[in-house]
Amino acid sequence: MTDRTNRSWGGRFAEPTDAFVQRFTASVSFDRRLYRHDIQGSLAHARMLARIGVLSAEELAQIEAGFAQIQAEIEAGRFAWSEALEDVHMNLEAALTERIGEAGKKLHTARSRNDQVATDIRLWLRDEIDAIGAELTRLQEGIVELAARHTDTLMPGFTHLQTAQPVTFGHHLLAWFEMLDRDWERLQDCRRRLNRCPLGSAALAGTGFPIDRHYTAAALGFDAPTANSLDAVSDRDFAIEFCAAASLLLVHLSRMAEELVLWTSAQFDFVRLPDRFCTGSSIMPQKKNPDVPELVRGKAGRVAGHLVALLMLMKGQPLAYNKDNQEDKEPLFDTVDTVRDCLRAFADMVPALEVNAQAMREAARRGYATATDLADYLVRKGVPFREAHEIVGRAVRTALEKGVDLAELPLEALRALCPRIEGDVYQVLTLEGSVAARDHVGGTAPSRVAAAVAEARRRLAERSGATWAPSTQGRSRR
Repeated sequence: MTDRTNRSWGGRFAEPTDAFVQRFTASVSFDRRLYRHDIQGSLAHARMLARIGVLSAEELAQIEAGFAQIQAEIEAGRFAWSEALEDVHMNLEAALTERIGEAGKKLHTARSRNDQVATDIRLWLRDEIDAIGAELTRLQEGIVELAARHTDTLMPGFTHLQTAQPVTFGHHLLAWFEMLDRDWERLQDCRRRLNRCPLGSAALAGTGFPIDRHYTAAALGFDAPTANSLDAVSDRDFAIEFCAAASLLLVHLSRMAEELVLWTSAQFDFVRLPDRFCTGSSIMPQKKNPDVPELVRGKAGRVAGHLVALLMLMKGQPLAYNKDNQEDKEPLFDTVDTVRDCLRAFADMVPALEVNAQAMREAARRGYATATDLADYLVRKGVPFREAHEIVGRAVRTALEKGVDLAELPLEALRALCPRIEGDVYQVLTLEGSVAARDHVGGTAPSRVAAAVAEARRRLAERSGATWAPSTQGRSRR
């Protein structure tokens, strides 16, 4: 059996690598997760080498059988990874050579670990983007179905975290949907740009063998080979772009999480999380802590930190490949893991929210949320807006002094502020009248929210090819 130390480059050296340096420079502890994609890329490369006559049909068959055996051993947990072999690539190549001999030594013809790792990461990240996109879609589907049940559930809309105007809960949820829809589009755009194949670029300058890069690109599902060998082996734009899209996605989840933390508090009591998404206190038995939203909110900083780490990793590197790039994997891997976990948690949790429609309505009623509607009413009566703004401000002060809502002020009190106010004013001072007046595209009128739900379902169905059945709409109460 071959000695499993790294002989791939040792001929130049007169002494073995220092034991600490070996540990310091090895990446197999974390890049072994690329094994499936490394084997996938190696098989495509081997088949291309057979097409151009570098490998015989028998040697190709040996390589294919050897990798099948190795992959089975890895997935069964029986494969012995070696730190001395540095990384996933050399571990797999050494294992292949142990099994099939000379044919295994020929596999690295016309390639380098530089184009090999660039290809592996792109293959891996492409699959992960697809998985993240599916989980993101699942969350969006849950949001839409929850919104469909609350097209006319009233709640306060906020600016500066102060009650501003009434909206419907369905409308608020669909704002979440739109944020996430842009995230999905960004991920698809990132996937499109990364889907170029570096294989064949070799170390930096290409290879003197008559390789067929279009063949390997097509075999691996890439749109085309990369256009420049120097750029292909040194580029990590695709990883940075993914981490940027992931950071923005986590920012959106963090904003959603912050609202859930607020809404589940006793001061709001808008929604309740199922017990399975919460924990208790070690000292206060009454506590039910929204740990899942809080942790997602915290993980947004972790992902943004990985983005900054990758930007700093690349900022000072000359062309082409440098060892610095070994540091690209751990931030990228952790970003993917974190995003997938956060999406899974939210996709499971959000559709299960218990909504307290009565508390939402009472909060909207307490905050003088229809003040803008009164100003608009006065404008329609011919009062200039700035004058109307001043009149409504005095009306709110009067209501505060009396401890009542605007809709509870007597008509005489309102007419004392402006004689143009008539009995029909109460039609616009109700919460229902306020939201119904926003009857335009993007507005919070229940009919518009229902239409937005239908449009969101259409977009999701177009994405997945599924056919959505209509669901019951209307307000649900706890």
